[in-house]
Amino acid sequence: MENRRFVFERGRKPERLDRFLVSELPEMSRSQIKNLIDEGHAQIDGDPAKAGSRLKGGEVLSVHIPSPAAAVAVPQDIPLVILFEDFHLIVIDKPAGLVVHPAPGHREGTLVNALLHHCHDLSGIGGELRPGIVHRLDKDTSGVLVATKNDIAHNGLALQFKEHTIKRRYFALVHGMVQNDEGTVDRPVGRHPIHRKKMSSQSRAGRRAVTRWKVLKRFDLDRLTLLELALETGRTHQIRVHFAEMNLPLVGDAVYGNVSRARAIGDLELRRRIQGLNRQALHAAVLGFLHPVSGEYMEFRSPVPPDLQEVLDYLDTKYASGNAAVIRAHQKEG
Repeated sequence: MENRRFVFERGRKPERLDRFLVSELPEMSRSQIKNLIDEGHAQIDGDPAKAGSRLKGGEVLSVHIPSPAAAVAVPQDIPLVILFEDFHLIVIDKPAGLVVHPAPGHREGTLVNALLHHCHDLSGIGGELRPGIVHRLDKDTSGVLVATKNDIAHNGLALQFKEHTIKRRYFALVHGMVQNDEGTVDRPVGRHPIHRKKMSSQSRAGRRAVTRWKVLKRFDLDRLTLLELALETGRTHQIRVHFAEMNLPLVGDAVYGNVSRARAIGDLELRRRIQGLNRQALHAAVLGFLHPVSGEYMEFRSPVPPDLQEVLDYLDTKYASGNAAVIRAHQKEG
């Protein structure tokens, strides 16, 4: 069972307990949270709570999240690209389209199912649906991801993620012209107040989210910008939300983007390549951390996958700007 603690700060607008927890626990659905409360797993200042309990300010909330049933996640022989593996952890180059852990609508065919088949001895701290998982990538984001094999490694890496000492670098292609050469987005991210499957900085209880960015290349004629991103936090959909809300949606993002942006591209060949992505143009290129047992610094890199590289190569040829060389140089230098 996982125990979570929240404080409903004084001075906030009063809110129902279930609505507050929907914002704080984005990985859970509204019905799951209601069942959690109805089954007595939520307390306010140590007393049993109801879904409609009114939070007025200053309350301390305790939520006990039972581990999911073990029978849901089953081993499956799914090919993995393994960048590193030892007794304590495994580093994967995740392809776009692969869901990280089982969830409604994706009970099988996930990274967890593949890891259970490959490892046999994953850490159990994440629960039976998320054994070994200390961080996630969205289904349609590609790149480097680490999973743990035992509780010592899990706790060690989870602490590094919590303290924001993990090195994470992404490449993203966005619609629009980013004017400054670099900058930082510091906006909270939480569950969207209306569209419950989306995240937003307008959430009633968003958590701080910080994304640092640097322009690698501007493609003026097509109004596209290639960015390198560094995450200081790791909220759900953080990068996608931050840039969509600046009117710079990621190319190919079906949730936070706008199909009219791609249709407005006059270059028919470029438009065809972008529409052929069938996913957001976001790639987790670098992951660096201290080995949770040895203390050695480790850094892993994933090359841009062919679907996205084809778009970038086409832009490179079109603009004759050495864009592909810029990316490869960044991958080598970190």
